Amino acid sequence: MRSVDEQLARVIAAAVRPAPVRVAISESQGLLCAEEVVAERALPGFDQAAVDGYAVRSVDVSGANGSPVQLPVVGEIPAGSRQPRRLQPGQAVRIATGAPLPTLADAVVPLGYTDGHQAKVTVNRSVPSAGFVRRTGEDVQTGDVAVRRGASIGAAQVGLLAAVGRNKVLVHPRPRVSVISLGEELVDVDRTPGQGQVYDVNSYALAAAARDAGAEVSRVGIMSADPRRLREVIEGRLLLSEIVVIAGGVGGTVGDEVRAAITDLGDMDVTRVGMHPGSAQGFGRLGPDAVPTFLLPANPMSALVVFEVLVRPLIRAALGKKNPYRRAVSARLLSPLQSTKGRRGFLRGQLLRDADNGEYLVQPLGTSGSHLLASLAEANCLIMVDEDVTEVSVGEEVLVSFLAQRG
Repeated sequence: MRSVDEQLARVIAAAVRPAPVRVAISESQGLLCAEEVVAERALPGFDQAAVDGYAVRSVDVSGANGSPVQLPVVGEIPAGSRQPRRLQPGQAVRIATGAPLPTLADAVVPLGYTDGHQAKVTVNRSVPSAGFVRRTGEDVQTGDVAVRRGASIGAAQVGLLAAVGRNKVLVHPRPRVSVISLGEELVDVDRTPGQGQVYDVNSYALAAAARDAGAEVSRVGIMSADPRRLREVIEGRLLLSEIVVIAGGVGGTVGDEVRAAITDLGDMDVTRVGMHPGSAQGFGRLGPDAVPTFLLPANPMSALVVFEVLVRPLIRAALGKKNPYRRAVSARLLSPLQSTKGRRGFLRGQLLRDADNGEYLVQPLGTSGSHLLASLAEANCLIMVDEDVTEVSVGEEVLVSFLAQRG
């Protein structure tokens, strides 16, 4: 039996990052930048007002703290104005936030510092030179790196790309994941199951898990285990994917048919891994591009846990993430639990936080059966129990791995 760490090392070693592509900045969110984005213009591109008020020479209002200063208002500059304006000594110009400062002005007096009059304004407080002004290049200078290679592109990075005039950016794209579900007993959710039939859970659940991990997902759905037809489908998906996931292709007759279908497509290692649930599984690299391919258990609960432990890190590694693993913390157990000797347990739990001392607490959920999918839906973590531990008592500390946050 292979250990979880050994199997995970084999999986991560197969990670291949797709070649960078140039996309619209609106499509770049959540991806890693694949270039140094150098600003070709300063940000801001001109001196501009930081508040609504009056553009002035700071020297003309320097005495306003002792006694109010009155200045004639000789015009108004709205945001977006392209008409050059020149300020003379002893004058003020009404100005909107973001509008360009007139020549000679070096400060803006906020409206709240004045009486707000249109023709002759009374200034009650002085402002320093550059006060309430956004200076040219204050944020980004021409030639500065606005977004660095390897940076994760979020809302702020998208905004910065737009601010420096970039409409496209080179990124590491999402790995393409194909999800196939096998089983003669399966029917799609738009049909009514007959005697002995069940809904196809795996293709929907695993596709959602892959999407959550950051992949571009193709849910192939239910496939016949007929070797000839199955081979055609798998060969097609290998040409279109960076990762292929086949649920229900491990044990029994279906497992034999799957192995017969892919026998000459590459190396597929079907083995038992020292974990529960989901011990029986397969992993190999198939097709001319050696595409990482997983055979997962038919049981939806087991399939999701194997996906979380092995497939998700591969997707994150293919995205270029420096740490492809979920965050893990120590938590104190609120109920006793049992685990299988010789296998690392990945057991459902609900992670809580003590309001008084901030300590993490965890409540095991549905650990008595690997088929209990509802308890996984309630879980926000997996409790990880070492291979040599069979029982954990209330109050003992365990390591837990976060799952996706809900609502």
